[in-house]
Amino acid sequence: MTTERFDVHVRGAGIVGRALALSLARQGLRIALQETAPAAPRGEDVRAYALNAASVGLLETLRVWAALPKDAATAVYDMHVMGDMPGAALDFSAYTQRVRELAWIVDAPALEAELGNAVRFAPHVSEIPAGAEVQASLTAVAEGKASATREAFGVGFERFDYGQTAIAARLTAAEPHQGRALQWFRSPDVLALLPFDRPQPTRSYALVWSLPSARAQELLALQAPAFEQALNDACGGAMGLALASERAAWPLSQARAERWCGPGWVLVGDAAHVVHPLAGQGLNLGLGDVLALSRVLAGREGWRSPGDEKLLRRYARERDMPTREMGRMIDGLWQLFASDAPALRELRNRGLALLDHVSPLKRWLTTRALGN
Repeated sequence: MTTERFDVHVRGAGIVGRALALSLARQGLRIALQETAPAAPRGEDVRAYALNAASVGLLETLRVWAALPKDAATAVYDMHVMGDMPGAALDFSAYTQRVRELAWIVDAPALEAELGNAVRFAPHVSEIPAGAEVQASLTAVAEGKASATREAFGVGFERFDYGQTAIAARLTAAEPHQGRALQWFRSPDVLALLPFDRPQPTRSYALVWSLPSARAQELLALQAPAFEQALNDACGGAMGLALASERAAWPLSQARAERWCGPGWVLVGDAAHVVHPLAGQGLNLGLGDVLALSRVLAGREGWRSPGDEKLLRRYARERDMPTREMGRMIDGLWQLFASDAPALRELRNRGLALLDHVSPLKRWLTTRALGN
């Protein structure tokens, strides 16, 4: 057991946990940051995240964003979304939406490394060995969807399994990406190519391909040339996509904790909510939790401790509606595009084409995705 008593004990030292520790330390709070389980996936880490404007703003405040290597963050200026019928397409542009960029695609290992560097130089953050007991007024649980601490608190975690698996990899392409993201919404898969500058500047993509689990396992079993052929076929066959990394995979689900806080504890990030990756909003929701909890603790009455349950309920109320609405919207999109019923297929494809001509609605969707 550590002899020092802390204001906040952050359990989980992934991106959300480190960001929370840094954000709260800026308020002068004494933070114990503790890694509680191996965070890195097996093999090569090919994760890439789409970050919205609010998330980038937080990282700028924490002085992490500017420290990222130049090729670790790639701006998305345009997005082309396609259905599974001719003419069913939807385009988003930073120019027409009056923003600098729609999103940033960020290398996960690089972001974790820079957050780690910032933690090491933060005067109010102490890194605590796994297994050590910590005394603190507040325990913030940022351990991810498989959180053992959440389970120990007796919090239920309602989960819906999509029966799908996501395949991720780094790719190179025959032509420059020009900051354009591509996404195919079809039955039964959702395929996203996110513009990236690693390993080859201007000609790389991060792949996120969500498929029925049986089909995903078939693709994962293929040798690289056969997988590349299947991927290029799925993208129309003209992009010259080639693997530039190992392939990673994980099962997809949606989940939500029944309670987010209690006396002296609070949940953040995937420990509180999990969504399908089709909209790229998972980490944005987690960093939104960091912003909200930091704001609530900064505005607390002087006589309240950080672990005051009534105080923590303010955070839970603030985050309930945004995370619930985003989860419903993403699940609704998946349900709409997962069905192969002919009538629904025609309806969703006509809807894409119609939405492309409704500028106010497109602007509203962009604003929600940007976190503004």
